[in-house]
Amino acid sequence: MSEVLTHFDAAGNAVMVDVTAKADTVRTARAEGTIRLSPAAMQAVLEGSAEKGDVLGVARVAGILGVKQTPSLIPLCHPLNLGRVSVDFRVDEEACEITAVCTAKVVGKTGVEMEALTGVSVALLTVYDMLKAIDKDMEISGIHLLEKDGGKSGRYLRNAGDRP
Repeated sequence: MSEVLTHFDAAGNAVMVDVTAKADTVRTARAEGTIRLSPAAMQAVLEGSAEKGDVLGVARVAGILGVKQTPSLIPLCHPLNLGRVSVDFRVDEEACEITAVCTAKVVGKTGVEMEALTGVSVALLTVYDMLKAIDKDMEISGIHLLEKDGGKSGRYLRNAGDRP
């Protein structure tokens, strides 16, 4: 991993990285995060009885839209011509946790890590929004990059054993 921060010029000003000389390559990224909720909120998800509707269905679409809005939210991200975006959920009824997993793919000059992370964040925030009438104590945590591939730095695969 490079120690050089490429989002700053020689004078220390924030800049968008110049990617014009880079070759287009297939780039993918996958990120995840978790929301912990009350048993009542989990029951509403499982039964489809939340007042606002299909919690995970709406959160999936919101996560996809979030990916598409990443350059509007993160100032130095490049707009990308996304090729694929998916948002999936793992529901752990016993632990009262829902994990969102977002995968983004593009053929381009820059990676899609920020897009995958944004997708997870927006999906989980949407779950919170849709269930806040039932549970205001929900907690979003553990948003992180699982893997990325493509570009000069190649493949990255998170090693969970390296984290506290």
